[in-house]
Amino acid sequence: MLRQRVDELLATHDPATVSTTEFLGARFDAGLAWVHFPEGHGGLGLPQEYNDLVETWMDEAGAPGPERSRNGIGLGMVAPTIMAIGTKEQQEKYLRPLYTCEEIWCQLFSEPGAGSDLAAVATKAVLSGDTWTVDGQKVWTSGAHHAKRAILVARTDIEVPKHAGLTYFLVDMEDPGIEVRPLRQITGEAEFNEVFLNGVTIPDADRVGETGEGWRVATTTLNNERVAIGSGADREAGHIGVLAEKWRKNPAIRSEAAYHELMHWWIEAEVTRLTGERLRQQLEVGQPGPEGSAMKLAFATQAQAITGLAIELDPDHGLLYDDWTMHRPDSTDFLGRDVGFRYLRAKGNSLEGGSSEILRNVVAERVLGLPAEQRLDKGIPFKDVPR
Repeated sequence: MLRQRVDELLATHDPATVSTTEFLGARFDAGLAWVHFPEGHGGLGLPQEYNDLVETWMDEAGAPGPERSRNGIGLGMVAPTIMAIGTKEQQEKYLRPLYTCEEIWCQLFSEPGAGSDLAAVATKAVLSGDTWTVDGQKVWTSGAHHAKRAILVARTDIEVPKHAGLTYFLVDMEDPGIEVRPLRQITGEAEFNEVFLNGVTIPDADRVGETGEGWRVATTTLNNERVAIGSGADREAGHIGVLAEKWRKNPAIRSEAAYHELMHWWIEAEVTRLTGERLRQQLEVGQPGPEGSAMKLAFATQAQAITGLAIELDPDHGLLYDDWTMHRPDSTDFLGRDVGFRYLRAKGNSLEGGSSEILRNVVAERVLGLPAEQRLDKGIPFKDVPR
């Protein structure tokens, strides 16, 4: 039945003759976007494992997929959150244009005073009738300069402890109260942004979950984010594949010491890949849990070590840099350009998607069951927490 659906889609919407947007829309309507989603929402209600099978058939036919490099937040984080917690109306309104990438999404979570401690966000949302008004500032927002929509966590109650006073919203980035400013990175690019919200209005229909349940909803988003960042499906995907290929083609960089170092990180990357495969199998029977934090932590550690090794193996080339001209890329590419870019870009891997320090706490407390770190603000209303 599944193969028949794929064949019918390819027969009626030839990827060689129709636009990518039209093909992806038809694929969504056929239930072949996320086959584990319910019918009518891009899926067929099948086990999640069948997604890989559909992707294989699409690749064999030369069919396009959604632009994950441009809309990774939408596809990897927003879609599963809306599907798990959003209303039927939100699912019907947002999932299809998200999948076709007609609407690019960004994530308005971190703030200047609430980066690693996300529950400390101070951006304020006030309800009047059926409309929320939002004022505040967000930072380190990937892709905000080309995003149509955003997910937002805002403070809606200062009389309760910080985790209890948050609410989760869907935001129109074209609201006149939103200002996006570039943040130039060590690579020279401005992939990140700071976002200012001044009197931004959000209909209550675009609230996800109940008022005050924003932390629970955000946890669903973050767990999906860490799985998306930390997992790679193929052997030698990512940085280790780039370095291994260079090793094979350039005998001049080889030495016994370098061989042992390369093999150490090759094995680490392969162990992480296999662990990720096991985690994806667990996801087939439920939502991602804190184990994704360990995956993302391993990804960041390995990316920085492997790109550092690449510099050491070929320092004459590695110390060169092609272009520091500031520009705002349309997509995130950890592997793009030369080894110098990859080395510098990897420095951000231990910050984005949850800092490595916080993720170590998550793994220690929620995976290993170790005693929780002492919190001086526990049980204190947010308005009384020293800041």
